[in-house]
Amino acid sequence: MKLIETRGNDGHHPSEVGFADAILSPLSSFGGLYSPAELPSIKPEKLLGFTSYKKLAQQILASFHLDVSDIFIKQALDLYDGYDDPVNPVPVVKIRDNIFVCELYHGPTRAFKDMALQPFGTILSSIARQRNENYLVLAATSGDTGPAALETFKNRPSIKFVCLYPEGGTSDVQRLQMITEDAANIKVIGIRGVFDDAQTALKYLLGSTDFKATLQGQGILLSAANSVNIGRIIFQMIYHVHSYLELVRENEIHPGDKIYLSVPSGNFGNALAAYYAMKMGLPIEKIIIASNNNNVLTEFIRTGKYDIKDRNVVTTTSPAMDILKSSNIERVLFDLYGNKRTAELMHQLDTRHCYELSKEEHAQLSRIFAADYCSDEQGRQIIRQELENGYLMDPHTATCFKANTSCAKKDIPIVVFSTAEWTKFSSITAGAMTGRDDYHDIDALKYISETFNQDIPEIITGLFKKPVKQKTIIEKEHIESEVMAFLKN
Repeated sequence: MKLIETRGNDGHHPSEVGFADAILSPLSSFGGLYSPAELPSIKPEKLLGFTSYKKLAQQILASFHLDVSDIFIKQALDLYDGYDDPVNPVPVVKIRDNIFVCELYHGPTRAFKDMALQPFGTILSSIARQRNENYLVLAATSGDTGPAALETFKNRPSIKFVCLYPEGGTSDVQRLQMITEDAANIKVIGIRGVFDDAQTALKYLLGSTDFKATLQGQGILLSAANSVNIGRIIFQMIYHVHSYLELVRENEIHPGDKIYLSVPSGNFGNALAAYYAMKMGLPIEKIIIASNNNNVLTEFIRTGKYDIKDRNVVTTTSPAMDILKSSNIERVLFDLYGNKRTAELMHQLDTRHCYELSKEEHAQLSRIFAADYCSDEQGRQIIRQELENGYLMDPHTATCFKANTSCAKKDIPIVVFSTAEWTKFSSITAGAMTGRDDYHDIDALKYISETFNQDIPEIITGLFKKPVKQKTIIEKEHIESEVMAFLKN
């Protein structure tokens, strides 16, 4: 598998890299990303025999011809054995006719980021050890990437890991999953700001020649665990294919029938993985993009204009989607319009905070994606309605149910990708049922468990008994100095 640059080459970065190099150094020339030069083709009917998720993953990954040891890949995929059901770590649940939910949250941190970050972290650290290199891995999180990345990188040799999160911008459970970690090789930093601030800082450090030179002076190289890293996206493609195959196995569709994929979207990594699966041959009618009141993606897909001028991030009940600058849109632009146009659009976003597609470009985008957004109150109504019908969901999943009603024009199956277990956002879920907005997670967990006879994983309840180990909260301007202080210690 070869990966090429989304914004062209600056003469300092390699214009083409293998998968292993792209994992270790995810940013390319002019602050761009690496994207697949080409994607393999898949035929779903030929994958039906791989009923084990791990076997399916091995088959799909083999088609990419990754320059990574088969032993490393096996070790990475073996982590799925620790999920609720090792054979089927991502169950697809039928809600009613033509509505299905792919539950991506049955791993150690109860969120979809486990599906990619568990194997990704294993492979990155294995490659680093093989090359006898030491890495600082950075991540910015809106709530779920952080816990999942901490879980995969803690105590790993050759790795130091720093996680940035917006203080006050996550649920209680998400915050506790981060600040109770105490491995010597990890550092969690709360910043007074929003996710976009954390992500901007991360991309600045990844592109800073001075910062990387300082690290190299200490024998440390730099990488990232956010979905700017293509290593994350590769593993996310697999569950989109798996969901389709599950519908075929349950006789809900025939091989070749088209379906909708409905994705709650913040940084667009999950949606990008769906797009790549579509390009590889998965029969998808459209990819439905669900947003919250930070609905820049809805506006972009509907109008072709990406405009964040004079906009601030709005705090919502679906905080993992409280994002204005969605990094992985860049890879879609590159795939559709090429590196010259992508560089032009990204420069406009950086300098003018806005860009607009041509009429023809927008038509291309509209053939692939549809979009809508969901207000907090609409999300609460959906949670309440679906629970009354017997299905409990988190607020991010609820945004998809709203988008489905306006975006699905054909009477064909829709697979909603549920990105978090309700336990990660229990205060919102409980509030949807009672009308209260003052729940702490621990009280909300108890209410839902007792009222609706729902089990709570020990990995969640145990968080409230663990001591806080990560107490750093800083202004965003101090991120670099805080990171360097951690490395010195």
